[in-house]
Amino acid sequence: MSMSTSILRRTNLGAYLRPISRLSALQTRALTTSSSSSSATSTPPLNTPISSEPTLQSPPPLTHFKITLRRSAISLGDKIKGTLLALGFHRRHQTVYHPHGPEVAGKILRVKELVEVENVPTHMVMTAGQQRQARKAPRGYKVVGTRRGAFMGV
Repeated sequence: MSMSTSILRRTNLGAYLRPISRLSALQTRALTTSSSSSSATSTPPLNTPISSEPTLQSPPPLTHFKITLRRSAISLGDKIKGTLLALGFHRRHQTVYHPHGPEVAGKILRVKELVEVENVPTHMVMTAGQQRQARKAPRGYKVVGTRRGAFMGV
């Protein structure tokens, strides 16, 4: 399996470009007929307690591409280098975030062999300054151990 194929499979970029319904026509028809017939014929008992349990929340929607440049564009054409610049890349292992859109998806497909793409929700999008701050070590120091009194069991 080539690198570009594995990246596309892992990122599900093709699903964004060609949205397909998750339910087939038969499943949709079966759901609509069963829900309409069951709601008309059966009524829930009146003495049933109402559940106060919290419902499961759906995960936040994936709204941005997290794109990381993994391979260098040295010895590639000027069009490829221009596409990388248009995406905002200046060096390897740099990560940029872009909202979902057809323009960005087309640019990603042009350089799919060079980049790694993930779909992330809005709250995970980081600016360049936030990425820099996340890489920094925490300030100060931490005492891990001491040798006080360790000499000859004293």
